[in-house]
Amino acid sequence: MNCHHTLKLEDKGYPNALKYIEKPPSTLYYRGDISVLAGACVAVVGSRKATDYGRWAAYNLAHRLSAHGVVVVSGMAEGIDSFAHKGALEGPTPTIAVMGNGLDICFPRMNEALSRRIADNGLLLSEYEDGVHGTRFTFPARNRIISGLCRATVVVEAGISSGSLITAECAAAQGRMVYAVPGNINRKLSVGCNKLIRDGAAPLVFFEDILDDLGLRGRVKVTCVDGTADSVSADMGEDEALVLGAVCEHGNMTVDDAAALTGLAVTATTSVVTLLEMKGLIHFDHGRIIPANA
Repeated sequence: MNCHHTLKLEDKGYPNALKYIEKPPSTLYYRGDISVLAGACVAVVGSRKATDYGRWAAYNLAHRLSAHGVVVVSGMAEGIDSFAHKGALEGPTPTIAVMGNGLDICFPRMNEALSRRIADNGLLLSEYEDGVHGTRFTFPARNRIISGLCRATVVVEAGISSGSLITAECAAAQGRMVYAVPGNINRKLSVGCNKLIRDGAAPLVFFEDILDDLGLRGRVKVTCVDGTADSVSADMGEDEALVLGAVCEHGNMTVDDAAALTGLAVTATTSVVTLLEMKGLIHFDHGRIIPANA
């Protein structure tokens, strides 16, 4: 994958959020839609050796952020990063992957398909030119860019020596908000997050908390079947926003389909569908959920 686009520190489109961090990259190499940098960004990072709990939390947090128009930023590493990107890609808002190598190199190689999806539906970004391989120095260095682009950083799961703790340290030094998802105290991959909370990071007990802090609660961004996107005002709860986003993005579906996409129980999804139909946002016809504008 070749990269032919660059953005210099002095260029007009260079993100302001990065200009004032310590050692801002003089050149950014990118592939994808550079306008994504103008969005409200939140970093979602964590361990490469993620548990089922961590993967669930990263995916669903990123999906919910995307539904509310938030650009999820991560490092496309195995584990938490990959699931954060995947969750964001299932929503309507693009995602950004910041790499620790040149953009002509996919690392890890297992993420080649994910890398292509992000390039097509978001932005691949690096301070390294083509041909530069990642090292034990380049990956920690790129973490200052991940946090620097974002209004907040969420660490989902991390061991005591996880690289994602470097991202959290960078975010704190840059004056950005730091969140950590609490974990089981007898699991090694929870030690890093629980220590962050002990040291002052905000515990992310409810996904909605970060939306409140960013001033985005009460609106949901949905992509409709005709390809248009909009931010719908919402006299609606988070479950309603999830189901509406899934229906508008994927088109006609059954309640079981909506439950599988959102992670809600079928009974809860049925109740949500009834509420959305009462508000005129969807139709329910012959067992299928249909967006109101379809």
